[in-house]
Amino acid sequence: MSPVYIDLRRLISYPALLAQIAELYKDKLKHKKFDVLAALPYAALPIGTAVSLTMNKPMIYPRKEQKEYGTGAKIEGCYSHGTRAIVIDDVITRGDSKIEAIQSLESEGILIDEVCVLIDREGGGRELLQSQDKRLISIFKFSDLLEAWYLSGRITQEQLEVVNNFLAKK
Repeated sequence: MSPVYIDLRRLISYPALLAQIAELYKDKLKHKKFDVLAALPYAALPIGTAVSLTMNKPMIYPRKEQKEYGTGAKIEGCYSHGTRAIVIDDVITRGDSKIEAIQSLESEGILIDEVCVLIDREGGGRELLQSQDKRLISIFKFSDLLEAWYLSGRITQEQLEVVNNFLAKK
């Protein structure tokens, strides 16, 4: 079990911070060619919405479970076969859930080359995506955040060592 848990679902309670984070995504994505943002449930839905509004780009999202009624949609939002999407999520560790979501989106004819996350926990996700010919765009690397937290006094030397020792064992 990791000594650090990052819960970005709480961003919805801090609209000014959510807006700042949307600007960070915008800066990373502004020169990319894509038709829609594909936000992953559930943590990335508010982030994706904020980025969508900030960039004036449409958003879609894959459902965790396909609807059993109505349209029976696997993916919500407007898209067509050949739509180019960038996947948006909050954090990546191993990358398994990103691959599952990408497969779901691609099974509907959506083209995906890149995944953009706020934090890369540096747990092998970048490499897994690369093995599937996908690129990871990360705004922050976890190791850089740890160093910044330590230098700013938000975590102690002991906490930094505990986390770094845990990460070194993975």
